[in-house]
Amino acid sequence: MLKKGCPDEYPINLVVNGYEIAVFQLTAHDLVDWAYGYLFAEGLIEGVDDVESVKYNESTGSIYISLINEFDPEQMFSKKKHYTAGCGRGVTFFSMTDVKNFQKISSRAKYTMSYLLKKRSEFAQNSPLYLETGGMHGACIVHEDGSIEVREDIGRHNAVDKIIGYALRKRLQPEKLVLLTTGRVSYEMLSKAAKYGFAVIASRTAATKQAVQLARFLNIEVVGYLRGKMATVYTSAGRVHDDVSDKPVAIERGEVLTAFN
Repeated sequence: MLKKGCPDEYPINLVVNGYEIAVFQLTAHDLVDWAYGYLFAEGLIEGVDDVESVKYNESTGSIYISLINEFDPEQMFSKKKHYTAGCGRGVTFFSMTDVKNFQKISSRAKYTMSYLLKKRSEFAQNSPLYLETGGMHGACIVHEDGSIEVREDIGRHNAVDKIIGYALRKRLQPEKLVLLTTGRVSYEMLSKAAKYGFAVIASRTAATKQAVQLARFLNIEVVGYLRGKMATVYTSAGRVHDDVSDKPVAIERGEVLTAFN
């Protein structure tokens, strides 16, 4: 049997404008990306221009964020906490009602199922921490030209925060991207994708009923069980053409389906 190493996790203290937010259990890779992604996902920043500096002190395990504007911790922590499903009992300050107020997605991008399956395979082959340990989650952005970017972490939420942070720092346009994840798509995972503006999110495992309901409301396409030669499209935004099964899929007239080999 092939022996694998153990996945790493470290307590990382997040400090914003001198205020300690919390200690997070993270894999110590791409922490600057994580910081940007987490702050954005929780509504503390709207983009990279809101951040003056990010410094990571490896010896103390602390990330120090300096924001351009003042940070009011009382306003943030006065909001009701929502404990996430799995991944170390994480916390988000966005409720399902909050997420419903996010901007609805209007992207006209279309993809074939075979293309998403191909990219899922590339994602798996380009996840070095998972290949080394067998115990990592990952998140992947598929660019318009088909290239991919991968981020990994012990937690599925953290991995998505990292890839969103990467996208923010590169100032990428979300309507031209696909988000792939290894983790279950629960409502708070969907909220991260929705806040950034992804039109398509696909996972190798399931999506929850609450996440699918939110996705339908926000016009986001959600694909689950993307693995091997199968997948489940939970939503009906019309962005994924099933060219794998025998089931015909209607394409709206006037919209161009991008075919990928």
